[in-house]
Amino acid sequence: MKKRTKTIIAVIAGAAILIGGIWMINESRYPNVPAFDDHFTREFLNKDKKVDDGFYEFKSKTGQYTMWFPEEYQLIHENKEDYSINGKDYERWVASSENFFNNKSEISYINVELTDKVKKNEDINVESVFKKNLHVNMPKKIETANASIYYDSAYTYFKGTEEKVVKNNIKYVPNTYVAYIADKDTDRVIELYYKYTGEELTEKQREKQEKLIVKILQSVNFHEEK
Repeated sequence: MKKRTKTIIAVIAGAAILIGGIWMINESRYPNVPAFDDHFTREFLNKDKKVDDGFYEFKSKTGQYTMWFPEEYQLIHENKEDYSINGKDYERWVASSENFFNNKSEISYINVELTDKVKKNEDINVESVFKKNLHVNMPKKIETANASIYYDSAYTYFKGTEEKVVKNNIKYVPNTYVAYIADKDTDRVIELYYKYTGEELTEKQREKQEKLIVKILQSVNFHEEK
């Protein structure tokens, strides 16, 4: 009986070692960056397609677009509300990146929402988005082969329950970006919101932040799922 028990234990231990070895081999195939450390986030990313330094290709589960995803971010999926999808017409997700500097936490959020909006109302929709969020009438605009990109930035903070927006003040480095990305051929639109929370940014950090945002915006590529 004891011999049989030892045999069973040995088999179980051997199986555990084998399974553990297979798991380690599978994990080693993924890049050693925060985005791939999270199993939910990696479902959207192409591990073999590092599109630029610090970015991997992100593919929407709607099949309607791809974009560059910064490798230090992870999708938030603690609750059902954190990620939403409705067929091919709607998808919303939020990603975050957290760093510690001088024992203080600094968190950046990227919120992306895919919807359909009537193309002929584009000017009205853009004006509404930027007036509401940044108190801006005419945002910056970038044209790519398949999209019109509207974006702008500001320093925002809360005073009590009211959000304050500070524009064009050299004392305040922007911590908030808003973007409206419209497909040139269809009614598809992506609204992107970026928010940094932490210590005030330096000018060098501002340049790095702006470069990150613009790269993400210009990388959006709308296409039909095949």
